Formats: sequence, C-alpha cells, structure tokens
Amino acid sequence: DKAVDTEKKRTPLSFKEILSIPGAKSVMITFFCYCALECTAILWASSYLNLHRGIDADLAATFGSMFLLGITVGRAINGFIAMKLSDTTMIRIGEGIILLGVIMIILPISDMVSLVGLVITGVGCAPVYPSIIHSTPLRFGADKSQAIIGVQMACAYTGSCLMPPLFGLIANHITIALFPIYMGIILVTMIFTHELLCKKH
Repeated sequence: DKAVDTEKKRTPLSFKEILSIPGAKSVMITFFCYCALECTAILWASSYLNLHRGIDADLAATFGSMFLLGITVGRAINGFIAMKLSDTTMIRIGEGIILLGVIMIILPISDMVSLVGLVITGVGCAPVYPSIIHSTPLRFGADKSQAIIGVQMACAYTGSCLMPPLFGLIANHITIALFPIYMGIILVTMIFTHELLCKKH
C-alpha cells in the first residue's frame, strides 16, 4: 500500500490538475508579472530616460545597468533579512519599494529623482523572485511544489518574452512616456494576485 501511495505521489500532474490547485493561478500570474516588470525595466529604462526625460544617453545607459546592480545588492542584503522575515513579508516589502521607485520615475521633479527611482525599483525587485520560489513548498506542499515551480518557470519565460516587446509596440505607436505607467499597471496586478494567493494560503 505504501508503494502504491508513493507511486501516486510521483505521478506527474497534468496542467489542468495544476490549475485546479488553490492558489496556482494566482502564483502563476504573480510570477508572470514580476518577470514582465523586471525584463521591461532592463530593456526599456535607458531608452525612456534618454528619449523622454532627455537624459544623456551614456548616463541613461549607466543607470539602466544600475537597475541590475540594485537587484544584485538587494539580494545580497535580503540574504540576511530573510532569516528574520517570512517570504510573504519579503515580497510585500519588495512590492512597496518597487512602487516607491516607479512613483519616483513618474514624478516630474528632477532627472536625478527619476534615475534614483530606477535604482530603487531594482532594489525592490530583489526579494520577489527568490521569495516566491522559496515559499512554494510551504504554500503548496512538497508533493506539488515541483509541478508548481515548473509552471512558474513557464510563466516567467512567457512574461519575459511577451511583455517587453508589447511595450515596444506601445512606445513606437503611442509614446515611450508610458513606460512608468506600464510598469505601474504590471506592479498593481502583481500585488493583487499575490494578495489573492496569501488569502488562499
């Protein structure tokens, strides 16, 4: 009987079965949004700063790369903070910092505020990805976590590949000035779906 139970646990879940797991859709959308936001920032932040804010191309490119530095430094810091805070708290803190960064990019105060806002957005991104992955076994159980992480990765690649080119179309046909608004919409969606996930788990 134990052998049969073990075999049942090892049977791969179908995509339909994964979607039926409470919270699966929410975590998939949350992961999609995070990767969409990160990759859109990496690919379009420098162009936004240069073309819309009129910041020198070299300086804009430097701060575009500092977005990635913000993620790197943030994750180094998170390694210490994570020992004291839960994954859910880490994600919420990250979302709050991203929101602050996006608001700073939007505000027409000064170019430096926008530049710093981009770096802060990177710092806010730091805890989200690892915390979602780390919390998966606790939220969904060890027997389902492998399947859930698999679809999370698929959503990550989809968000990374789909959303930056979509903004490219918006920038080309409407205006690149919508960059922080686009980021904000993705962020609000991510916050909403993450809170839905927290209610179910």
